[in-house]
Amino acid sequence: GRRRVRGLLRDAWPPSAGVVADRVAVDLPAGERRLVETVLRPTRRSDRVADRVTVRSLGPLGLAGRQGSHAVPWAVRVLPPFQARRHLPSRLARLREIDGRSAVRIRGQGTEFDSLREYVRGDDVRSIDWRATARHGGVVVRTWRPERDRHVLIVLDTGRTSAGRVGDEPRLDAAIDTALLLGALAARAGDRVDLLAYDRQVRADVARLEATDVLRRMVGALAVLEPELLETDYRQLTAEILSRAGQHALVVIVTGLDSSAVELGLLPVLGRLTRRHTVLVASVADPRLAELAAGRGDSDAVYAAAAAEHDRLARAQLAELLSRRGAHVVDQPPADLPPAVADAYLELKATGRL
Repeated sequence: GRRRVRGLLRDAWPPSAGVVADRVAVDLPAGERRLVETVLRPTRRSDRVADRVTVRSLGPLGLAGRQGSHAVPWAVRVLPPFQARRHLPSRLARLREIDGRSAVRIRGQGTEFDSLREYVRGDDVRSIDWRATARHGGVVVRTWRPERDRHVLIVLDTGRTSAGRVGDEPRLDAAIDTALLLGALAARAGDRVDLLAYDRQVRADVARLEATDVLRRMVGALAVLEPELLETDYRQLTAEILSRAGQHALVVIVTGLDSSAVELGLLPVLGRLTRRHTVLVASVADPRLAELAAGRGDSDAVYAAAAAEHDRLARAQLAELLSRRGAHVVDQPPADLPPAVADAYLELKATGRL
């Protein structure tokens, strides 16, 4: 403008956007432009949308002024922190060992044929190729390599149990970290990775991921995911899984070991999944249960210990029920769940059970 502008500028954002300073003093000479930066330090993933920019210009004496607010189209998507990324290098090293790219060569495991060689003491007799043995004149065994190009479907339960807090974060955050680590690892292993988030409707659906694009697309889809205070419809979820995985796949369901959710929801439909797929059920455990179960300081601590031990036994029984129905179960605290699920995936791959 033609006049000098002195006053205040306020860039309004939601509190969770973590605005460092939302008010800035301005002193703008006539005819000039100035760029004002707002520093954000968000405290939680999801989309953050700016409210308004308000400008208050003061008169020459600073005793009076004018104020106006302007809508702005600014938005920021806060991505998941992916704290489990630190576990990826060690699991990739293990993957290279399993896959035969290191000096260690695993023999007699996996399901994809690799080569023939002479039998040595300790080889699995089930790997003997009798036709090749007859032609060769000596005992010959088949060697196998771990499977590649397998289908890994990661399923996040976004229903009521995912809203429960462990420490300062909902269980869903640990589930997201688990999905990101497993997705990155499986993609590097040459497997096809799909992602589904569901409660009573599809909340995220990312399919046909390219190996080089897995993390970017998964992070984008999971950034805005929130728990829903609904009971998950496991029958419909099972139908969604089966429609996406027609052939054999590894289905990883990240859910809660809640008695009503498991006994009334997951258990009745689990057989439909295990008949066709390898199923791994992952759950976020509360590390405070172990601490409470060890308490013996006073009568209140004893009662708390009894309740905690009852809860731990109930979770163990639910895990046993799921195992009997053919599922692999991983139940770990938030920080330990992502690497534990990654290790379970590597074990299944190494032993040819994908």
